[in-house]
Order: sequence, then C-alpha cells, then structure tokens
Amino acid sequence: MRERSPAGPSRREFLKAAGGSAVAAAAVAGFPAVVPASVLGPHAPSSRINVGAIGVGRISRGHDMPGIWKVDTARLVAVCDLDAKRVEDGKRLVNDYYARKTGQPYAGVTGYADYRELLANTDIDAVVISTPDHWHALITVAAVKAGKDVYLQKPSSLTIPEGRAMSDAVHRSGRIFQIGSQQRSSPQWRYAAELVRNGRIGQLKTVKIGLPGDPPGGSTAPMPVPPTLNYDMWLGSTPEVFYTEDRVHPQSGYGRPGWLRCEQFGAGMITGWGAHHLDCAHWAMDTEYTGPVEVWGTAEFPKSGLWDVHGAFRTEARYANGVHMIVSGEFPNGIRFEGTDGWVFVSRGNETVTASDPQSRLKDEQALAASDPRIITSVIGPDEVRLYESLDHHGNWLECVRTRRQPIAPVEVAHRSCTACLLHHIAMKLPRRLRWDPDRERFVGDDEANALLARPQRAPYALGA
Repeated sequence: MRERSPAGPSRREFLKAAGGSAVAAAAVAGFPAVVPASVLGPHAPSSRINVGAIGVGRISRGHDMPGIWKVDTARLVAVCDLDAKRVEDGKRLVNDYYARKTGQPYAGVTGYADYRELLANTDIDAVVISTPDHWHALITVAAVKAGKDVYLQKPSSLTIPEGRAMSDAVHRSGRIFQIGSQQRSSPQWRYAAELVRNGRIGQLKTVKIGLPGDPPGGSTAPMPVPPTLNYDMWLGSTPEVFYTEDRVHPQSGYGRPGWLRCEQFGAGMITGWGAHHLDCAHWAMDTEYTGPVEVWGTAEFPKSGLWDVHGAFRTEARYANGVHMIVSGEFPNGIRFEGTDGWVFVSRGNETVTASDPQSRLKDEQALAASDPRIITSVIGPDEVRLYESLDHHGNWLECVRTRRQPIAPVEVAHRSCTACLLHHIAMKLPRRLRWDPDRERFVGDDEANALLARPQRAPYALGA
C-alpha cells in the first residue's frame, strides 16, 4: 500500500488553507471566478477577443468552449468541425449559452466545415484548437501564420519533429500560445512544484508518475462513412484506412472517442494524460526547457481488436541532474516527488475535466500529501522560488492575448513535455536503454530509434505542404 500522511489534506481543505478564497476554489473546480451579468458585459465590441473553436467534440463542448465563454473579455463567434452534425450542435450550444446570458435570442455564431476558411476570417482574433492529436501541429502552424493567437489542447503534436516545427513557427509569428495543461492553473500543482524547487524534501532523487493504460477492443468491421463526415480530411496526414465508428468518434452523443486508442492518431495515455503529469513534473524539476538524457521501459500492446495503443506499462528516464523518473499504472494517478528529506504527492483529487476521464485510484478528494505535515503547511517565503500563478487556464490565455505577455504554459514548454512523453512511447517499442540529446533532439548513436521520431505524412495534409 502507498504510504499515507495524516497531514494529507482533501482538495477542499487545501483550497481553504491556500487562502480561504472562494474565487480560487471556484476557479480550480472548473467554474468561472467571475460570471458576468451579461455576456456582452461592459466591454465594447472593439475591445473583445473574438474566438473561433476548431474541433467541437467532447473536450471542446465540455471544457474548452465553456472555458472561453465564461470570460467577459472574449466571445465565441465561430465553430468548425469536419462533421457537419457537430458544427450544427456546436453552433446551437454556443448560441443557446449567449441567449441565456443576454436574455434575448442570439444567433451570432458562424459554422465552418474547413478550418482554413475560419482562419481567413479577419474578424477572428484567436482560436481554440480541440481536434484529434494528429491535427494539432498543422492547424497551429496555419493559425499563427494567419495572425491568430492559439489555445491548443494537449498533447502538442503527434511527433517530435512536428512539435519542433510548431514551436519554431509560434516563436517566429510572435503570437500568444497556450497549451491545455490546465493542471498548472490549479494551486496544489503549483504549490507542490514550489515545495520541491525550494528544497522542502531535500535533494530531489526520484519522480514517480501514475498513469493508467488503455484497454484493448474496438470493432474492426468496415462501415459506410457518415454523410456528414469529411473522412478523408479527418484522416489528415495519416494513412488512408477504412472507416469504422470506433476509429473516429460516436455518431450519437459525445462519449470518449475511439481515435484516442489508435496509434495512427496518437500514442495513448502516455501522451493523453502524460502531457499533463510530465509537464508538472518538469515544472517542479526545473527542466521545462530540456528533457531526459536516457529512457527505457516495457509495455503491453493489444494482440487483437482495432485499438492498439499501450496498455499496462512501466517506462523510466534519467535526467542530466540525476533525477530518476518512473511512469507506470502501478502508481496512483498523480506525481510523487521523493527527496533525501521526504516526499510530496500531488494529484487532481476528485477533479475531472470530462465525465469520461480516467479516475484517480485515490479513494477520496486528497490532492496533496507529504511524508511530514510540516512540508505542506510551510510557507514559501518572498525570497524563495515563486512560480507563475494562474487560477484559470483559459482565462490566463485570454488575459495574455490582451496584454501580450507569455502565458503559464507557452509553446516551448508544451513541446518539451510532449517530447518527453513521446520518448517514453518509443522506449516501449525498443527493448534497450536509449540515450537522448535534448539539444539536438536526436537519439545518440541509434538509427533505429531515430527512425521512430517522425512518421510519413499523406498529401495534401503534410505539415509544410
């Protein structure tokens, strides 16, 4: 059994101890800190940020669009999806929200079937991209070239070279980019990172990250392509394969889509939730702009069915500062930092983003625990390391769009955390220790491993085509 400290507070207790702020508690719970009396609010139309939503499926409807529309300085003006049914559902969802807030009929949302047409609309200032993973980098690059600021769902890219191209394009453009690593905007994650950075557990030695795997399954029976879906474009840069509903998304409702469990479109939970946890681990380790120098591991992969991402696994990494990272479903869902003088464990507690999120293995709301009560009741002093503070991830991005300062999860940080996840995925495939050069972003002396860094791209959807 996992060690447990009697000092481990529940998520509610932690928020109360963090300042007793109802605003903070509301923001971390996923509700707006301030709900305006009217969507239009006191802001003139010329000062509002017009946002387009690209991809309006499960994560967009339940998380990203609500994260935008609750902020008084922004207005969702467009939705885009390759499934025409979802475009209409998205328009209705947003229009109905604004109608309730204004108390009058509202029909100000435009629907698009092609993201390029949305990006060509000069009235749109910024986009929130909530598509499947294999479209993330391509649309982001196109968006910043079109002069749009970007909020991107994690993980940042399908491959490491795509992520590098995306980060470079964002930096060249000068646009504001935020990755959807929203754990950074929950106070327990920031506080855990500050405790580690300020030596409350002594010298950091080991980081244990708990992540579940995915089950096998999925129907392999070909099906007719729904008339509402542009399936060829949905496949994008990935190979042409027959349509079946379990490969794409449900045609009825907005449950967990099958593409999350297909390696053609992603890497499974190692990037799905790993992008969150490895990012927060890097934050505490002060390795946000680098990566491991060695990775190794094993994993189980399905032997039948459509879904082929990893199941049970254990992967490990070593960093230049000597820290040893272990990622496995053997651990509770969260991060445990172990040092010479104790440990800190941090998790989401009972918080979920969507109803279909994998649940933590914790039995209660516990969000923060430590080997000694004094660790998590200590105060970070004014002369100690204080990390970027945000209590609303979408709100932080929108504020940075207005002020042009960098948000809490900028593009290079996104690329580096995704890179680490993809390295763990490659380590699942090759039965040996792999040496990594984080500066050159290449494996050292290993042509077979380097061949796995990129994937062939299908025309006309290749990045840079």
